[in-house]
Amino acid sequence: MAVVQQTDFPNLYRRGKIRDTYDLGGGLLLMVSTDRISAFDVVLPTAIPDKGLVLSQLSAFWFAKTAHLIPNHLVALADDESRLKDIAGSSLLDSLSPEIARRAMVVREARRIDVECVIRGYLAGSAWEEYQERGTIQGQAMSKGLREGERLSPPIFTPTTKAETGYGQPLSWQELEEMVGSSLARRLKETSLGIYSFARGYARVRGLILADTKMEFGILDDQLILIDELLTPDSSRFWDTKAHQPGRAQPNFDKQYARDYLIETGWNREPPAPELPPDVVEKTRSRYLEAFHRLTGQKLS
Repeated sequence: MAVVQQTDFPNLYRRGKIRDTYDLGGGLLLMVSTDRISAFDVVLPTAIPDKGLVLSQLSAFWFAKTAHLIPNHLVALADDESRLKDIAGSSLLDSLSPEIARRAMVVREARRIDVECVIRGYLAGSAWEEYQERGTIQGQAMSKGLREGERLSPPIFTPTTKAETGYGQPLSWQELEEMVGSSLARRLKETSLGIYSFARGYARVRGLILADTKMEFGILDDQLILIDELLTPDSSRFWDTKAHQPGRAQPNFDKQYARDYLIETGWNREPPAPELPPDVVEKTRSRYLEAFHRLTGQKLS
């Protein structure tokens, strides 16, 4: 299995935790999803084979599925020669190996809104940790007696700042309004909840619970659009519908398996992170592939 941990092409635009992005000119970017994996906002030294393929191809799938709800930045996957043959920057695209092209998207450059829009439909992860300690989720008082993995009705909007490295910081509603303005804050919340509702229903039919997810938005031509990735096992928690049982950790199809291993090692969640052993790598990989298969109905080619 080929592993792509980093790419090095001309005109680097941004290197994030997972994606290497390049400027193609003409308002277009090449966004390459590597096989890097992060946990607790730290990039791990071990990569997960095929992970970047899942992220790009599943994001493209969801961008198409949600286009009736909101526009997005996707032009085409980088291996879609028929749609990309006449665009600016094609010299770089022509030089990409098939392995890189299949894990890359050509996208329109937008002005990024530096907010991660998190929707929580079930009690898990850091929300569960906070609830156990204080009975709140991102400072919002919750009902007593909730169990791990329990459905939250209605889903809640818990935005954070966008951090290139380290942890994004939780944003109160007032802080979000001060940051982006009242009107845009309302649009981010309403749009995020709408996308979550649509995707949760779609996933459930395919045997998966969409427990939570985070989205990013930008402004292009004065219009709000979706950017970055969408509804992948990196940005979302997917659980098995039939095996769901509140009161315990849930069988998952995302990177929680790797997180659980790291917790068991006693790692303090600060760099440097420990290596993942081969069995954890393979089981994490299999979860990404299974999520892709269930959601799209296709095997990753």
